[in-house]
Amino acid sequence: MALDTAANPRLARLEAILDAHDGREGPLLPILHDVQAAFGCVPAEVVPRIADRLNLTRAEVHGVVSFYHDFREVPAGRVVVKLCRSEACKATGADALAAAAEARTGVAMGETAADGSVTLEPVYCLGLCACGPAAMVDGTLVGRLDADRLDAMLTERGL
Repeated sequence: MALDTAANPRLARLEAILDAHDGREGPLLPILHDVQAAFGCVPAEVVPRIADRLNLTRAEVHGVVSFYHDFREVPAGRVVVKLCRSEACKATGADALAAAAEARTGVAMGETAADGSVTLEPVYCLGLCACGPAAMVDGTLVGRLDADRLDAMLTERGL
């Protein structure tokens, strides 16, 4: 069935992504990555179209989106702070760092600020176990992080 993509630029972009992966073996994950890159998330309204094009159920596509932590159903904040919550980092002060991050940003762990400025995410291991507490700030891994250093990093990013 032909879709009216001229009236909806978002739908046109989705169709271009789907077309780019047409005929590819196992295209769901690459499609979801491209959708998230294009829209900042995998919006619920695109799931039925992805499912239809791949001959999958909506539940199958949603299951993949909800299983992988890097896929989002709503856009993240402009700055994304992923704080390690694993045992090794907890032993070196991750709980205090998380509390300081929440106090500094006014955002609870796992949430995004109402103004879209920052997202705080708990993650369970960044591979810096010997350098805890660890975080990833806008894609940059940081070990031996403390509240003062996190505050400086957030200030550098305009928060």
